[in-house]
This record gives sequence, structure tokens and C-alpha cells, in this order.
Amino acid sequence: MKYLLVLAVLWVAIWLWRKNRREEMREAMRERAAKAQQRAPTQVGAPQAMVRCAQCGLHLPATDAIAGPGGAVYCSTAHREAATAK
Repeated sequence: MKYLLVLAVLWVAIWLWRKNRREEMREAMRERAAKAQQRAPTQVGAPQAMVRCAQCGLHLPATDAIAGPGGAVYCSTAHREAATAK
């Protein structure tokens, strides 16, 4: 009878050890997946042409620039209005 009790205790101990080991492995896999997502390279678009604001000299992408009179470009409408008011 005592051998069966020892065997049952040993079986429960092994079962608990394996259960904890599986949980550790799952946690490690989750951490690896999270790190892989963080390390994923970001998609970088093609380089954009840069232009200089005629009022303040700020460089900005040509797609964000505001066109002014005479082919000048500005970074904001306030700068365009200030330049045309002169």
C-alpha cells in the first residue's frame, strides 16, 4: 500500500513539473513573438523632394509645401500671406 502512495505522490509531482514546464515554454514563445514583431522592419517610402520656405528657410517635403506667386513655396499660409503683403 505504501508503494502505491509513493507512486501516486511521484506521479503528481511529475505531472505538476511538466505542467509548469509547458507554461514556461508558452511564455517564452509569447516573448519571442512579441520581440519579433518589434524587430520587424518598417516600410520606408521612396525619398521625397524637399523645398525651402521662401519666408523662414524651413525645409519641408514638396507635397506639404504651399505654392505662392512667382513659383515660391511656403511652409504655411501665414508665411505666404506675409510674403505677398510686403
